Amino acid sequence: QVQLVESGGGLVQAGGSLRLSCAASGRTFRRYTMGWFRQAPGKEREFVAAVSWGGSSTSYADSVKGRFTISRESAKNMVYLQMNTLKPEDTAVYSCAASNFELRFGDQNEADFDSWGQGTQVTVSS
Repeated sequence: QVQLVESGGGLVQAGGSLRLSCAASGRTFRRYTMGWFRQAPGKEREFVAAVSWGGSSTSYADSVKGRFTISRESAKNMVYLQMNTLKPEDTAVYSCAASNFELRFGDQNEADFDSWGQGTQVTVSS
């Protein structure tokens, strides 16, 4: 498994931007598909975005396409989520996760991800 620590959450007004970071430890980081998931109060955790182990392929939930961008710097063991044009419905705890499975087409299966960070709170005010 790989250890993950998120940062970069906070309070932002609607229409604003935030960049989340995920620091990973472990020599095999480069082999993992990396993803971001979020959980709003009273709701189930949902997929947000994922990036392949090589960084060349990405996948996004329909609700964030065109607004969020996932990227990774394997040399630094880092994964990022750039969030633009934020909406109040984006408010949630965002968690970074790692999977040994290859990036799937479409939404990622949460069950594929076996390493999780503690999460970082993102609050978007209207």
